[in-house]
Amino acid sequence: MFDFDFLKKKKKTTAFSVEDNRKTLHKNLEFTATEQYKLLRTNLDFTLPQGEKCPVIGVTSSMRGEGKSVTAINLSYVLAEKGNKVLLIDCDLRIPSVAKKMEMHSTPGLTDLLMGKTAAISEFQTKILKNWYIIPSGSIPPNPSELLGSSRMETVLEELKEAFSYIVLDLPPVNAVSDALSVSHLITGMIVVVRENYSEKKELESCLRQLRLSNVHVLGCVMNDAKSGGGLYGKYKKYKYYKEYHRTSSDEEKEESEN
Repeated sequence: MFDFDFLKKKKKTTAFSVEDNRKTLHKNLEFTATEQYKLLRTNLDFTLPQGEKCPVIGVTSSMRGEGKSVTAINLSYVLAEKGNKVLLIDCDLRIPSVAKKMEMHSTPGLTDLLMGKTAAISEFQTKILKNWYIIPSGSIPPNPSELLGSSRMETVLEELKEAFSYIVLDLPPVNAVSDALSVSHLITGMIVVVRENYSEKKELESCLRQLRLSNVHVLGCVMNDAKSGGGLYGKYKKYKYYKEYHRTSSDEEKEESEN
């Protein structure tokens, strides 16, 4: 059972600003946040089924503004940073944000592929890492839930799985629309993003209940924006220690090279 006490009686914060997004994306992350994403990467090795060629990992939340897209981007980045060939797909076909956050064109994208258009996989290769690929949402369709749950989506994913080690799907919030549940039968497991001082207990309970009823394998919950010593990019209790450790290690390496 999950403990939701940290969601009670706390002042609710606002959604992330554009400046916040810049600070919380891949190379702009603080040292402690980077380490937490690497820990998430390690934990996935224990929760994903052994021997699966290309796990498809869904990232969702209960409501908007909890940081699911930022988490999906950073998770796919640290997976690629380890040397894996990784693909991130923006499956939020209603309010997509990956292209904007990554400062890339939104088309061609997933909806184009689902409508039968062809594109070379090299078109989606990032300039940041040669083994990190991102497929944006594409044009916003009138029927996103149907598209994500279609046989065409299954075919596209099966083809992509042949070329990648991991596929990460940025999915819409579970309580807002049915899109994440529509594609749930095609994923290996789901990560649920929770934001401290923002997420609501009843919303999270409803989200987990819906995922359970849909037989979705929940890999775990990720809490971000934490102010109490946990999470992904909050102010950690040991932040000063980690920062000092990072600086000291770099200085020692520099001194050794000089000697």
